[in-house]
Amino acid sequence: MNFPLSMSDISLWFAIMAIILFIASELLCSSAEYSSRIVIEKKSLRLVALAFGFGFLATVVMRVFQPF
Repeated sequence: MNFPLSMSDISLWFAIMAIILFIASELLCSSAEYSSRIVIEKKSLRLVALAFGFGFLATVVMRVFQPF
């Protein structure tokens, strides 16, 4: 049985999630009035975005070194 997702699919998913989370964290940090009403830890959101970013970089490195 084959895994239904390829490395390209996983890499794309990591990239999209990292971009969305980075944009969300920047929007929450930039507007003090809006961010006071939302109960999300901004530091945790940024750390998760960084984790997705590093996951994306890891999949790119894996694809570069994968034999053709």
